[in-house]
Amino acid sequence: MKVITEALVRDELKTARPEVYYIPEGKLLSPAAREYLQSMQIEIDFEKNRSTGATRRDHSSEKEPSDVEKNTPNISKEESCSAPKYVDYETGAGYVSKPEHMTQLYSNKLVDKCHPRIKYRGKIDSLEALIINAQCIIKANGGSQLIIDDLDNILEVVGNLMRCEVLDEPVTNEYILGFDHAELRERSHFPMKYYKIKQLLLPNYNMGIEHAQLNMIRAAVRECEVLAVDAFRQSRAMDRSDVIEELNRLSSALHIMMCKNLAGEYEQK
Repeated sequence: MKVITEALVRDELKTARPEVYYIPEGKLLSPAAREYLQSMQIEIDFEKNRSTGATRRDHSSEKEPSDVEKNTPNISKEESCSAPKYVDYETGAGYVSKPEHMTQLYSNKLVDKCHPRIKYRGKIDSLEALIINAQCIIKANGGSQLIIDDLDNILEVVGNLMRCEVLDEPVTNEYILGFDHAELRERSHFPMKYYKIKQLLLPNYNMGIEHAQLNMIRAAVRECEVLAVDAFRQSRAMDRSDVIEELNRLSSALHIMMCKNLAGEYEQK
């Protein structure tokens, strides 16, 4: 059932201010929207009452619960007297305590744990774990410390991506593995020119455990990018194109690491 938020009500009232706001059939009015209408001294009623002439208008003194209250789990008397601590990011509904199925998007704004932004954050979290695990495996097998060091840089970039998204800050990182975004793109697209490695060379087990670990991280970065596009799409525009670009360059960086590995540039001298 669709919830009418305060933002939607404000938009509707830009062109006209009725004496009564009628709630359409099959819709709910969020607590924030209801409070806004009451502050504007606009009475609230149901659409069906307008056609029948009934007078079930909503006054703050009436005892009958609102649509939202009827569909909200029971809360204690103490909670009902408390100001909402959290706000539903999608509907504008208020919560005294955080429901178990919800989590914070930012500040006190809550979304369901299956929200695209949360799915993206979960994948970034998994990517960080995968990088650390790869470093442990390479170290335990006596692999190249140079690869481990470069993965430290990759891990730092991923952590910055997470921080910037959660805090709603722009991604300002200019370099990955010592290359700017243009250089990463150039080297990734022309590996023969820079590393004497054929383009689109498919990995296989003969290339070794280090190469396999790098390829797993590269694939995970691509998965993050797909989830980011879904999370930040606003119609046909991207809300966080900076995040998408950084993930794209991260994928290029991992491809470069794989090329360097095959070219022998990570061999210990």
